Amino acid sequence: MRIDTAAYACRWRGVAPSAKALFALAGIVAAWVAVSPGALALLALLSMLVTLLGARVAWRTYIGVLLAPLGFLLLSCLTMLVSSGADGGWHPVPALLPRVAVTALRSLAVLAALLGLVLTTPLPDLLALLRRLRVPELLLDLMALSYRMLFVLRQAWDEGVTAQSARLGYRGWRHAWRSTGLLAGQMAVQVWQRAAALQMAADARGYQGSLRFLPADYPRARRQNACALLAGAVLLAIAVGDRL
Repeated sequence: MRIDTAAYACRWRGVAPSAKALFALAGIVAAWVAVSPGALALLALLSMLVTLLGARVAWRTYIGVLLAPLGFLLLSCLTMLVSSGADGGWHPVPALLPRVAVTALRSLAVLAALLGLVLTTPLPDLLALLRRLRVPELLLDLMALSYRMLFVLRQAWDEGVTAQSARLGYRGWRHAWRSTGLLAGQMAVQVWQRAAALQMAADARGYQGSLRFLPADYPRARRQNACALLAGAVLLAIAVGDRL
C-alpha cells in the first residue's frame, strides 16, 4: 500500500518508466563495478537523494519501505562476521570486516537504485514497460494477479479484524491472540473465494489469457530518456573511476 501510494503521489509520476528504469539499471551496474566502500556509499547516497529530492518521495515513506530489507541486510552481515569453532561455539572474525562492509554497501547501493524505481513507478507502468521488452505474458499476468491479491488479502484481513473487534475479540491479550489465530485460519478460505470471484469477473469481461491496461502517453519520453542516460553515466563514471 505504502509503495503504491508513493508511486502515484511522487513528482515523477509523469516521467516515462523507461527513463526511471535506465537510471535504476545504471545504479545497479555501477554498484557492481565499484570496489571501494567510499564509492559504494556515494552511489547509495546519490540514488537516495535523487529519489527523495528529485522525485520528492516522502522521507518517512522511504524509511518505512527501507527498514525491512535493511534489517535483513544487517542481520546477514552480522552472521558473516562470526564463524563456528572447533569447540562448537561461535566466534567473531574481525578480519572479515572489510569484505563484509563492501558487500553491505554494494547491497545498499543496489537496494537504493531499486527503491528509486519502485517508489516512483506504478505497477501498470512497469508492466507496460516489461511488455515492450518482450517479457512473457504469463509472467506479467502472474505479477498483476499477485499485486491484486495483496489488496484482496488486506481487505479480507481488515474486515475480519473489524468484525472481531465489534464482538470484543481483542479485549485483553489472550483474546487478541485467540482472535488472531482464528482469523488467520479463515483467511485462506476467504481469499480463495474472492480469487474465484475475480476469475468469474474476468471471464465475464472476455478474458482471453492476457491482462491489458490502458497505455499511458509520455510525450517527453525521448528527452527524459536522454536525461536518465546522462545521470546514469555519472554513476557509471564514479564506479569506473573507482575501479581504475
